Amino acid sequence: MKNVLVIGSTCVDVIIRLDHLPKTEESLHTESQRFSVGGCAYNVANILQRAKVPLTFITPVGGQGVYGGYVKRQLDALNFINYIDLPEAENGCCYCFVEKSGERTFVSHHGVEYSFDAAWMKPHSAKRFDLGYVCGLEIEEKTGDALIEYLETAPVETLFYAPGPTGVRIPKEKNERLYALHPVLHLNASEAMALGEADSVAAAARNLMNKTQNTVIVTLGKQGVFWMNPNGKTFTLPGVSEKIVDTIGAGDSHVATTILGLCRGLPLSAALSLANRVAAAVVATEGATLPDSDFSALLD
Repeated sequence: MKNVLVIGSTCVDVIIRLDHLPKTEESLHTESQRFSVGGCAYNVANILQRAKVPLTFITPVGGQGVYGGYVKRQLDALNFINYIDLPEAENGCCYCFVEKSGERTFVSHHGVEYSFDAAWMKPHSAKRFDLGYVCGLEIEEKTGDALIEYLETAPVETLFYAPGPTGVRIPKEKNERLYALHPVLHLNASEAMALGEADSVAAAARNLMNKTQNTVIVTLGKQGVFWMNPNGKTFTLPGVSEKIVDTIGAGDSHVATTILGLCRGLPLSAALSLANRVAAAVVATEGATLPDSDFSALLD
């Protein structure tokens, strides 16, 4: 099986369910609140590890603040062994506001979990990776340049880059350097159109593919997934209809399962079909993590 490098954040998701987002001066009561370990990179790594993919997960974990101890305990319990323990630093969180519709809005307090130091890669310098994953949240940070510099010489055959909703805020020169690495881009429709500067998914994908010279994958929610290959040919797959509980981790689970499918030797279309099924199950579940029984059944 192929081996994978995932670099990025693990934080605490503070999931707050409420009827709707408050307006200025409005007072609301929440329906519920709970903690869950999360973060885009963690959500990707968690799926890959549970599927027993050979994985190197580089995630910095701070020991200070309200959330540091919680994250470390969760990673230890799940047998993640490669995390970077930074006991004097603070770990942050993501407040996930989930409305009655299931749609989520994120407000993040970033700590050390979004940082990067090339020295963390020295213990892994002899490894080569078939696939890699990085998120735009880490690229956007002050240490994003150091992460890009590492990726420019990293022993990764195929890099998946998920710019996310912050992709349009990332300085153009940073994104251009990443595009030069010929990554597979993974975005949702609104992210693709914003970053691809077009008013349709197909036109945005073509603009982005012209920059990366590689596949562009665009998730379409209930409508499924669209992708364009490096030759400019386009494809679609229908979605899987599920009741939406919340959309936390939907995109993360989709890109993770796509990578998983490729690790198992599936063609991209079959990997994306599997990703559609897993992402649909995630949005039908509270939070980003499926129960073990549901997850195993989807992969069988």
